Amino acid sequence: MKTKKVELDVDFIGEQTSLTKEEEKTLSEYIKKKKAKKAKSSSRKTKTIKQMI
Repeated sequence: MKTKKVELDVDFIGEQTSLTKEEEKTLSEYIKKKKAKKAKSSSRKTKTIKQMI
């Protein structure tokens, strides 16, 4: 069965005011930590053709 998506009748989600400097800094730090964690976990060793032979 197909599920029906509910479409909300809104133009935006959240506040219309801009972020404060403190909020921008906090968000930036969070994104940097997530990128570093992702880069660290994706740096696995891969087998090359020579290693498999």
